[in-house]
Amino acid sequence: MADTHPFYSIHRHGLIRCAAATPRASVGDAAANAEATIALARRAHDEGCDLVVFPELNITSYAIDDLHLQTAQQQATEAALTAVLEASRELRPVLLVGAALPRNGRLYNCAVVIRGGRLLGVVPKSFLPNYREYYEKRWFAPGVGITGDCWITVAGQSAPFGTDLIFAASDLEHFVFHAEICEDYWAATPPSTAGALAGALICCNLSASNIIVGKARDRELLCAAQSMRAACGYVYSAAGPGESTTDLSWDGQGMIHELGDVLAESARFTSDDLVIADVDAERIEQERMRMGTFNDAARAAGDPEKAFRRVAFEHQPDFADVGLRRVIRRFPFVPNTPERLDEDCYEAFNIQVEGIARRIAAAGAERLVIGVSGGLDSTHALIVIAKAMDRLGAPRENILGFTLPGFATGEGTKANAWALMKALGITGAEIDIRPAATQMLADMDHPFGRGEPVYDVTFENVQAGLRTDYLFRLANQRNGLVVGTGDLSELALGWCTYGVGDQMSHYALNAGVPKTLIQYLIRWCVKTNQFDAETDRVLESVLAQEISPELVPADASGALQSTESKIGPYELNDFFLHYVVRYGLSPSKIAFLAWHAWSDVEAGRWPIGFPEEARHAYDLPTLRHWLENFVRRFFGMSQFKRSAIPNGPKVSAGGALSPRGDWRAPSDGTARIWLEELAANLP
Repeated sequence: MADTHPFYSIHRHGLIRCAAATPRASVGDAAANAEATIALARRAHDEGCDLVVFPELNITSYAIDDLHLQTAQQQATEAALTAVLEASRELRPVLLVGAALPRNGRLYNCAVVIRGGRLLGVVPKSFLPNYREYYEKRWFAPGVGITGDCWITVAGQSAPFGTDLIFAASDLEHFVFHAEICEDYWAATPPSTAGALAGALICCNLSASNIIVGKARDRELLCAAQSMRAACGYVYSAAGPGESTTDLSWDGQGMIHELGDVLAESARFTSDDLVIADVDAERIEQERMRMGTFNDAARAAGDPEKAFRRVAFEHQPDFADVGLRRVIRRFPFVPNTPERLDEDCYEAFNIQVEGIARRIAAAGAERLVIGVSGGLDSTHALIVIAKAMDRLGAPRENILGFTLPGFATGEGTKANAWALMKALGITGAEIDIRPAATQMLADMDHPFGRGEPVYDVTFENVQAGLRTDYLFRLANQRNGLVVGTGDLSELALGWCTYGVGDQMSHYALNAGVPKTLIQYLIRWCVKTNQFDAETDRVLESVLAQEISPELVPADASGALQSTESKIGPYELNDFFLHYVVRYGLSPSKIAFLAWHAWSDVEAGRWPIGFPEEARHAYDLPTLRHWLENFVRRFFGMSQFKRSAIPNGPKVSAGGALSPRGDWRAPSDGTARIWLEELAANLP
């Protein structure tokens, strides 16, 4: 039995369930077309859909040529629409069906919008193709210019008629949509652009669109591009089998896109198909708020919001748990296909290489100074600067790598640090910080300085601070730049000590790269043979280690200090980070998405090459615990560290935390409202 708490409802979180329908078509049999339409509409109702988009002229039939101009055909279309209207009285979804309708001595190719037995409005096609195989101007009048107080009567109901209609649910925020028809989105100025600028969050396309070789790719490109350019969801349905094949054929392509990404697509050359996805309309609205250009475009277009008529309707959502019909990537910073993974890793790695190479040249630095711990972050930074030196034609010996062992440095990580420095051919050295740390702790009258085993935050930070002091002074001495190793995830959590190497440096090389992506960048270097076999062996060894700051000695059982046991799994923290910084979503919605992403260990939703033994599932209480921890640290404890970070390249579209870039916030902010929102809305 589905849970009844509002938290589990997609509507509570601004998602709208959309469907692209491909009914079995006929050659002009409007009654049969109505039956096929009603059957799919009932299926969509059972699937919890809010909006169903049918193909162009699916009630009338598209490829019937001069039969469009026959009175009997037009009467059959109206009778079929009457049947659809009547059947819709007991159905949840808004239906967008296609029909040829006469008005004032003209015939229009229309999108007919129906909800609960009511005719909400009729949108005529703006652009009529009349080239190559198309001949629409022979039968239809264009809809361009039909705006304002224009109405039409269909099946005994009067409704607004024109290209200036937007439909909005009065009782479900974010359910706002616009309709266009086939050729409209092939035009240089698609009507959906104006519709989106006027406030529509979901744009719909009823299409016939016969199929020829390569055309499916063109349609997908246009859908993706329009959903990205107009910052919207885009639901597209093309006519399928059953239409006349006198000179053409039909494949029934259905697609749903959101902000450039495909959410769902149908099998082609099939009928009675329903492709469904939950469009995140709230995320779309948040994206528009971040894009000043979107608002500027609306003003430049003469304020479309005032030019459109908004048709209100009651949707009557019940806020039931209907599941989630979209794939939520567990690792939003890591591409989930082999091709994209290779492409993005290539770009990310080279963004960093180019960033540090330019900084070396601009600063006139002879050398780079880096602390090499044998952990993930310093390993990645070191291989990046090795490539940068190669690109500049400078010897790798000009990289000065220092291991700075402290009281808890493990033999494994230290061995990896030395092995990596030797394999890369840099200049390596070791400075034992324990004598200086002991002296400093004694000078401070810290218990450890008197021989007592007290391992508090001061004990940890004395070691971290000394390492940074050494690196900066070594850089002064040897005309070098200190390369920072702290990553984006650590900055988000404040898991870095103010003024030391994971927060302060001359160049914050990893500050734009989350921990989960760093692991894949190192794997990509191994996979693509960026270095030699010995370097690859060391990189594999580094990847196999548990993440630890190695500042506190192992306990009695030999267990090392564990980062993730304190601040939470990086895989969850990076998930939270993405939705907070990139989209500004509320904590309760992030919890909802995380619950759907992480509540099972379904194998097919892990990034390529993710090891079996590292796969975890998390229940809602665990997710809530770590999300509260993230919110507390991100909003309430860490901004003062981010406000003072040095320069470093932005790498991921998921966002960065530079105070000069993606994220600007007060250093003395509070996490209270985010924690309260989470507490108020979770079961």
